[in-house]
Amino acid sequence: MTHTTDQKFYVTTPIYYVTARPHLGSLYSTLLADVVARWNKLQGKKVFFLTGTDEHGQKVAEAAQKANKKPQEFVDSFIMTYKDMWHKYELAYTNFIRTTDEYHVKSVQSWIRKLRDKGDIYKGFYKGWYCTSCETYVTEKDSEIDLAEIPHCPSCGRPTAMVQEEAYFFKLSAYQDKLLAFYANNPNFIIPKERANEVINFVKAGLKDLSISRTTITWGIPFPDDSLHVTYVWADALNNYITGVGYGVPGHEKEFDFWWPADLHILGKDIIRFHAIFWPAFLMASDLALPKQLLVHGWITVDKQKMSKSFGNVIDPQDLYDKYGPEPVRYYLVKQMAITQDGEFSIADLEQRISSDLANDLGNLLNRMVSLAHKHDVIDVPMPAAWSDASMALRDASFDMIEEYEAYMADYHFHMALASLWKFINKVNAYFHAKEPWKLVKDDKAAFMEVLAATCHSLQTIAVLAWPVMPTKMEELLHSIGLPELLKNNTLQTLELNIWRQQFMLHKIANLFEKPVAEVVDITATLVEEKKIEAPSVPDIIIDDFIKVHLIVGTIDQAEEVAGSDKLLKLQVNFGPLGMRQILSGVKKSYKPEDLLGKQGVFVTNLKPRKMMGFESHGMMLFALHDGAHIFITAAGHVPNGTRVG
Repeated sequence: MTHTTDQKFYVTTPIYYVTARPHLGSLYSTLLADVVARWNKLQGKKVFFLTGTDEHGQKVAEAAQKANKKPQEFVDSFIMTYKDMWHKYELAYTNFIRTTDEYHVKSVQSWIRKLRDKGDIYKGFYKGWYCTSCETYVTEKDSEIDLAEIPHCPSCGRPTAMVQEEAYFFKLSAYQDKLLAFYANNPNFIIPKERANEVINFVKAGLKDLSISRTTITWGIPFPDDSLHVTYVWADALNNYITGVGYGVPGHEKEFDFWWPADLHILGKDIIRFHAIFWPAFLMASDLALPKQLLVHGWITVDKQKMSKSFGNVIDPQDLYDKYGPEPVRYYLVKQMAITQDGEFSIADLEQRISSDLANDLGNLLNRMVSLAHKHDVIDVPMPAAWSDASMALRDASFDMIEEYEAYMADYHFHMALASLWKFINKVNAYFHAKEPWKLVKDDKAAFMEVLAATCHSLQTIAVLAWPVMPTKMEELLHSIGLPELLKNNTLQTLELNIWRQQFMLHKIANLFEKPVAEVVDITATLVEEKKIEAPSVPDIIIDDFIKVHLIVGTIDQAEEVAGSDKLLKLQVNFGPLGMRQILSGVKKSYKPEDLLGKQGVFVTNLKPRKMMGFESHGMMLFALHDGAHIFITAAGHVPNGTRVG
C-alpha cells in the first residue's frame, strides 16, 4: 500500500538521560507515544514512533565519573536496559536514537554550520547561573529572587552554579515576534491550554540569545570548526526529532521529506520551554516546518509528591512488571492519569483496578461466555436470522460508544476514552446477565445463540478499541472468539461499518487477567516484635438489626463533582425496578467522576435522606478504606440492578 503524507503519523517521546535505569515517568511518556502510534495504525496510517536516549552533557559526565567509567562506556551500559524494558512493556518503537550515534553527531554539526553561515549563531561570552541537573541556564526572570543569593532551578528546585565562559550564541531574541505570531496562528500547538499560556507569557516577557556551546566540559558533540567548544546538550538533543527520520543523512532525503514535520511531540511539563520556544526557533532558523502539536503531560505523583530520587519515592517499572505483568500496568497508567494533570500512583488502586476492571468486568465476561458455550458443545456462533430489541439496543450503544471513544482519543483524553469503553463493557455484562443464557440454552436455543453472537460482536469492538492500550491481551481475546487475523487489516473505518454480521468460533483460553494475590503475613512473628494493639470494642447486634439495613446493588449512570467540596461526588444510581437515586459520596480524593461511570456498587438505600452542600443524598455507597484509598464494594459478578445483598 502506498501512503501519502496525509496518511502518515510521526510521534516522538522525549529522549531520556542515561544516568540511571528507566523509571515510571519515562515509561509513562513512552507508553503514551505507543498508544498514539497504535491508535493511528488502526486508522490505516503509516506510523513512525521515535524514542531514544540523550547521552551528552555535564550531568552525564559527572555521573560517569562517580561510577569510575568513561562517559561512552557509562552510557553504553544503560542502552540494553532501556531497550529491554521497552520490549517488556510492548512499546513498539520504529527507531531508537542515541545522541552518540555517528549520523546524529554529523547531522548536528552540519546544522550548526548552516545557522552560523546564515548569521543566526555568533561567538560571545556567557556569565550566569546554570542547573546541571536540568542542563539549563537560569535567568533572573526564572529565579525571581535576589541574585545576591544562589538561585534555585525553577524546574527541579536544586541550587544552581555560576558559569563564566566563552560561548557561541543562537539569536533566540530575533525570533520572539515570529514565535508569538506562530502561537496566535496555531492555538492548538500546545496541549493543554494552560501550558500554552505559560509559554506565551514567558516569550512576551522578552527572550535573550541562547548559549549553545560550552568550553568547561568535554563530553558532547564537538562544535564544528572550533575544538575548544562542545555543543550545548539541548541544541544537540532537540535535533534528534529530525535526524531520527533522516535529516542531514546522505541518501535519506526522501525519508525526511515524507515524515517531517512531526505530528506529535510527547513530553513532560518540566521540559516544555525547550520544546515550545527553543525548538520552534531552531526550526524557523533552519527553514524547516514546525511540529504540528506538543502534548504536555503532568507528573506521576506518589503521596502527592512528584516522583524523585531525593524524595525516595521512585517506582521501578521492573518491579511492577514482575508482579503484575505489562498490560495491567499499561492500562492503569493510561486510565488513571488525566493527560493534562499530575496523576497519583497507588499500588492499592492499581490492584483494585486489575481486580475490578480487568479481571471482573472484562476477563470474567469473556470466560463466562466461552465456558457456557463449550459446556453445551457450542463452538461456532453464526449471525442470527434476526436480532431482538435488547440486542439491537446493545448494538446501537456500541456504535454510540465508538463515536465517543474516537472523539476522546482525537483530543488525547485517553482516560475518558477508557471510561466510555468500560461503561459499555458494563452494559454488555448487564445484557448477558439479564438474558440469563444459562436458562435459555435449555428452553430456547435460538435465543441462546443470539446472546452469544451479541456478546461476541461486543467483545470484538472492545478488543479493537482497547488494543492500543493492551495489545497482547486484546489479541488473545480476538483469538478466543475466532478472529485472530482481524487486526492485520482492520481499521476504525471497518469497525464503524461492522453491522453485526460476523461469524465467530469460540476457543477457551487461560484467564485474560488474574487478580493480584494478597501477600500472606505471618502475624505470629509480628506480634512478638510489636506491641499488640487491642481492637476497639464493637457492640454486638442481633439479626433483626442487620435485616433493617437494605443493601442494594446499583449501577452508577452519572457522576460529577460537587462545586465547592473537596470530598463529594454526586452520583445518579440505577437500582433497576427500584428506580434512580441521587447519592453523595465523599470519595473525590480517590476517584475522578469518570472512574465510577458504569460501575456496580453496593448501597445502603433506606437511610434517612441527608442534605449536603445543597443536595439531598438518598443513600450511601459502601467502600473499604485501604492505605488511605477508598475501594468500592461490589458483587463478584455482574448482577441485575436492584438485587439485595444479604
